[in-house]
Amino acid sequence: MARVLMPLPDRDFDPTESAVPWKVLTRAGHEVVFATEGGAVAACDPLLIDGVIFGQLGAKEEPKRLYAELAASRAFLAPITWEAIEAGDYDALLLPGGHAQGMKPYLESDRLQQKVALFARTGRPMAAICHGVLVAARARDPETGKSVLYGRKTTCLPAYMERTAYALTAWKLGRYYRTYDAYVEDEVKAALEDPSHFVRGPITLTTHGTDDKDDGAFVVEDGAFVSARWPGDAYLFAKKLLARL
Repeated sequence: MARVLMPLPDRDFDPTESAVPWKVLTRAGHEVVFATEGGAVAACDPLLIDGVIFGQLGAKEEPKRLYAELAASRAFLAPITWEAIEAGDYDALLLPGGHAQGMKPYLESDRLQQKVALFARTGRPMAAICHGVLVAARARDPETGKSVLYGRKTTCLPAYMERTAYALTAWKLGRYYRTYDAYVEDEVKAALEDPSHFVRGPITLTTHGTDDKDDGAFVVEDGAFVSARWPGDAYLFAKKLLARL
């Protein structure tokens, strides 16, 4: 049995990007350990459960069911703190995403970035999806001072997806889909050794992979590192991490 660390913000993370990997990993017999800033029980972005606009654009029904299962699990209800993370205690690290403003403490925490950088030095499997790739991009290797993604290939939330989601919802929700002025893709590219190491993947806005079908899903694999773009990739993303365990 492997132990997989999944850090989370206190609120507003994506339910699909957390619950789907949790389910895939735990049904295979692995343990997922959750960590929040101060050890509080986390809560996902409620709009993604209820539906962002008129009940649409949120999580699909199966991931919502899995999130309800996750939220009632013993491990989820007893997170450790980011400060308590010891890189050597875990066999893999998984960084979920989310775009609402409650994500910012997770995306911007110097302490969490230090923990991620220390884990990256172990060479053990590391996975990041959507905005979670920003945490890895901002984590700096203590010896080189460069991002832990420097020298790796990766994907993340593509700018066209972020731009489209914002355009569809700004009339009602303002900047809900724009976490920062800069696109996630642009900041991630800037952290890489070469911008060509960013892999956008095929253009898609509606196709979601499922537990038994990976049609339309996309991940980038570079050694021990796995990255994905958005909730539609969550199942394939989880399967690729599982294969590394």
